[in-house]
Amino acid sequence: MDVDLYPERLGMIQFLGDLLAITIWYSLYFVEAALLAVLWWIFRRRPTDLVPRFRRIELMLGRLARRRRLAFVVVGLAALAGRAALAPLLPLREPFITDEFSYLLAADTFASGRLTNPPHPMWVHFETIHVNQQPTYMSMYPPAQALALAAGEVVAGHSWSGVWLSTGVMCAALCWMLQGWLPPFWALVGGLLAVVRLGLFSYWMNSYWGGAVAATGGALVLGALPRIIRKQRPWDAVLLAVGLAVLASSRPYEGLLLAVPVAVAMAMWGFRQLRLSPIKMTTSVVAPVIVVLGLTGVGLGYYNQRLTGSARRMPYQVNRDTYVKARYFLWDSVNPTPVYRHRSMQDFYVTWQFNRSKAATGSATGFLANAAKDLGEFWMFYLGPALTAPLVMLPWMWRDRRIRFLLVTTVCFAGGMAMLVFFYPHYAAPLTGVLYVVLVQGIRHLRAAGRKGSQSAAGLTKAIPMACLVIVLARVFLSPFERFLPPDYPMTWYYTRPGNVERAGILSHLLTLPGNDLVFVRYKPGHNWFTEWVYNRADIDASKVVWAHDMGTEANAELTRYFGGRRAWLVEPDEQPPRLRPYRSQASP
Repeated sequence: MDVDLYPERLGMIQFLGDLLAITIWYSLYFVEAALLAVLWWIFRRRPTDLVPRFRRIELMLGRLARRRRLAFVVVGLAALAGRAALAPLLPLREPFITDEFSYLLAADTFASGRLTNPPHPMWVHFETIHVNQQPTYMSMYPPAQALALAAGEVVAGHSWSGVWLSTGVMCAALCWMLQGWLPPFWALVGGLLAVVRLGLFSYWMNSYWGGAVAATGGALVLGALPRIIRKQRPWDAVLLAVGLAVLASSRPYEGLLLAVPVAVAMAMWGFRQLRLSPIKMTTSVVAPVIVVLGLTGVGLGYYNQRLTGSARRMPYQVNRDTYVKARYFLWDSVNPTPVYRHRSMQDFYVTWQFNRSKAATGSATGFLANAAKDLGEFWMFYLGPALTAPLVMLPWMWRDRRIRFLLVTTVCFAGGMAMLVFFYPHYAAPLTGVLYVVLVQGIRHLRAAGRKGSQSAAGLTKAIPMACLVIVLARVFLSPFERFLPPDYPMTWYYTRPGNVERAGILSHLLTLPGNDLVFVRYKPGHNWFTEWVYNRADIDASKVVWAHDMGTEANAELTRYFGGRRAWLVEPDEQPPRLRPYRSQASP
């Protein structure tokens, strides 16, 4: 009898262990909730002692906010300076996620002055996730994020510099956008909240797979919209079109979800204006938008032509047709199982992707469970306890004509996102500006309720920004205990792991050796499909270190002959620690 119960006991032990780990990993959310409650209680019970101090801070911020251009510049610089100040605690992250390596390949290609690379004659040895090998060797992703990384590589010698600069630009753009919807003081508050929640510890600032670029595109679109309606300046129309171009070249589908309601609002307003002043409307708004979007279409078409051979065929489509079996959208059909030459790729595309998409689309229960998981991930990254509090005012905000359009846009966007099987927080990046307008407007409604006599609302108005600030200080002091902070998935606003430091360490060691190296990568069964090691630079033959799949004695010998005088190594990533040793043909299975 005891033997029969033993597996159940093991299951309970495993469950309790997992529960303890999750509690420790995500403890900052519990701390944030408790902190918000304590601060709310303090500000509610002792307002006369603390309000004067807040008023002094508000007066200082108000003086800055009235100088609108300076305000959004200061917000952008605050993000850059804040992350720079954290450099001793947060060293540069090594790439880890498959998407990051794909973007870095594109960045290396752009920094080398090319749009793509010819297919390598030995490409089957280098096949890897999210990279096209045919008809050209290049990332499958749109170019905007990689262009930011390439700018950092060219200007400062490291791709992360492009991440750093693009995140600072995003925070400035969000503040500028908020100025179009809210009074200057509250726009500044929203911009500073974005610095705290997105610009310091999140993976948007500390990894290579994006978020900030698409959020900037959305901010330009939404910031230009009210300015066009009020003043009809050509410059604002250009900014709106540039924002749409950024979205089209970073997150095309999610950008479309934002662009459609904006286009409807512009059309409804534009038809009225055309009757009143057709010439001004055409020259100041319609013509600039058509010119910029026309150039964008030509540019993206040419890019597609160079990479895929067809202006209408995106690299993403080529990669999907070549490797993907799963549905990405609910309306997709399941592709036939492709031929996989490497087990790690089969595990990624079938064992993980296909099985997850099958679970999410196979029943109403699976769909709802997947949607709930996505909503939870959205909450963990964008909101947390402190920024959930302003949403208690949603009923009042719905009656607020100032932002009702943005709430409708959010509903439309959420409906479109529900059609996706997979979700990461940067997928919703185009909506970031909308979210911050809603959050700040919620705080304003709380403040209005406080002025009408609600001490609870008045206390919450002050507790929210204070909790966001204090929890950042707590996060800084927790830096020595980062091993207890969460893994890379699901993403939080307060932590990004150091990345694949084992691969980076081996690469750094090989770069110190004279001559060139060829590294065969051998995985164990059950290898984690997200930790792919076989990624190469844009010019494989000219690379100091080349990474290749271990494909057995005969195939490996073929690659060894191709590369001639290179030293051959075998790396086993699943050993603890990962093991690097000279490659000998008899060592292959």
